[in-house]
Amino acid sequence: MGNGRKPPLCLGTAGHVDHGKTWLVRALTGKDTDRLPEERRRGISIDLGYAPLELPDGRRLSVVDVPGHERFVRTMVAGATGIDLFLLVVDAGEGVRPQTHEHLAILRLLGIERGVVAATKADAVDAETLELALAEARELVPGTEVVAVSAKTGLGLDELRAALRRAATEVSPRTQDAPARLYVDRAFTIAGAGTVVTGTLWSGSIAPGDELHVEPSGLRTRARGVQVHDLPITRAEAGQRVAVNLPGVSRTQLHRGDALVAPGVYPVSWRLDVVLEELEPIPAAVTVHAGTSDVPARGVRKGRYAQLRLREP
Repeated sequence: MGNGRKPPLCLGTAGHVDHGKTWLVRALTGKDTDRLPEERRRGISIDLGYAPLELPDGRRLSVVDVPGHERFVRTMVAGATGIDLFLLVVDAGEGVRPQTHEHLAILRLLGIERGVVAATKADAVDAETLELALAEARELVPGTEVVAVSAKTGLGLDELRAALRRAATEVSPRTQDAPARLYVDRAFTIAGAGTVVTGTLWSGSIAPGDELHVEPSGLRTRARGVQVHDLPITRAEAGQRVAVNLPGVSRTQLHRGDALVAPGVYPVSWRLDVVLEELEPIPAAVTVHAGTSDVPARGVRKGRYAQLRLREP
């Protein structure tokens, strides 16, 4: 940016269940992203969590903490689709596990190339085991910094922040002058305020008073208020985690996967032409992940290409 201010970016966690993603985010940010009672009771993340992270150069990252359990892969995809760089977490004692590979494959398919690997719980293993874990992580993600950390003792947290700063400088900022587009990942009601949606702003900006449409339903609304990490702001920018207060819209009219967009810019379609990159054979009936939505679809394949027909609501 011309004024020297660092552009906002979104950081997403990834990794196997119980490898310490949420504990690490809490140690880095001071915020517990497990907000649901069931998450705290079971000790695992179930839904997406969010927190701001200040880096040594003054840049603030919006952190999306995703669940690692295989049952919540769709939720992980919903969080990963809006991120700019990753924080892949690997337990130093357990090493790389099935969801480590699965989450990394999702990141690669989404084109998210920059990030850092954290070898967690480094205080709980001996030096030889830790070195083996670091070597395994470097082999898994070549060219990516790997940092040994402990959320319990604070070991390596400063080094991890510095590594994230270096990774962030390699990420191309999002286009600020494009029309606004935000995929909804949460919608809820606040007493006295009304309906609020949250999501990562993919492009453009949103300010109080802006006219907006909810697609694909076509609902018309406007931004009554805009917040970034619980603080009211005059304008939210692409790359930030944003909450928008929408007057005249009921919570029941909104769903995860809806797109909050500038009016008259983004057409709605139920057919997609895609290029296939197969991890395994692709059946005719598939689930399409677009933004934060997952939609059943059927495909007609022609070599590396396919046309997908999405199920209309």
